[in-house]
Amino acid sequence: MTHTHTFAVCAYKESPYLRECLDSIMNQTVKTNVILCTSTPSDFLRQVAADYGLELKVRDGKSDIRDDWNFAYDSAKTDLVTVAHQDDVYLPGYASQLLKSVDESEASGMPVDIYFTDYKAYKNGEPVRDKNSAIRKFLRWPLKIKRWSCSKFIKRRVFSLGNVVCCPSVTYNKTRLGDSVFVSEYKFNIDWDTFRILSYRDGRFLYNPTTLLYYRVHDGATSAEFIKNNGRFEEDLEMFRKFWPYPIARAIMLVYPAAYKTYDKL
Repeated sequence: MTHTHTFAVCAYKESPYLRECLDSIMNQTVKTNVILCTSTPSDFLRQVAADYGLELKVRDGKSDIRDDWNFAYDSAKTDLVTVAHQDDVYLPGYASQLLKSVDESEASGMPVDIYFTDYKAYKNGEPVRDKNSAIRKFLRWPLKIKRWSCSKFIKRRVFSLGNVVCCPSVTYNKTRLGDSVFVSEYKFNIDWDTFRILSYRDGRFLYNPTTLLYYRVHDGATSAEFIKNNGRFEEDLEMFRKFWPYPIARAIMLVYPAAYKTYDKL
């Protein structure tokens, strides 16, 4: 099967980084579909869509991360969809390596539920390998082994140690996952909980260890907001309790908040 792909870009208000994100997507070595999705329509977004020749899809209702992500995911008409964030930068080979990797995996009899890549933090206009992303890269290594990347047990164990995947690097296979894949009730850990839920399925978590995404770190990011209001700590503890007894979950949370330091000194 030859797969088709869409970048579904979630856009909010007047992001100063949106055009850089779209430039990176439009400059892929293999051209795929691109749509711009929002729950906050504005003249700014309509102008950006017009400048890039993109369809602007508008969701009615109050902005909500889960509903906005599902809207973007469902709006894609292809079997593969990357729910892109407006702040981030995709390297030119993301789409070509995605399509090649998924086609090869499924031709060998290993159906893919999700595909994701390595990434670097993007701070002050420079890609960096900070301590947090380096640790997450180490924790992902079991998924580089083909047989293990299809194992329900291994997939759950990898995610029992934290959210080791950068969500905008993820592409979802709609032919296997169906509509509205994001069903978590969390406000921040929607992606981590989604990966936990998908780990119970038979499909492969196809990991490409090549850096193909720069994940922008800035004060206006959702992660920064949840760290400031303590919402991230509370949800992280709840997530660890889904994998571990309470005493172990609490012990992990003695060290896990070190990951929040990615947003220090911005």
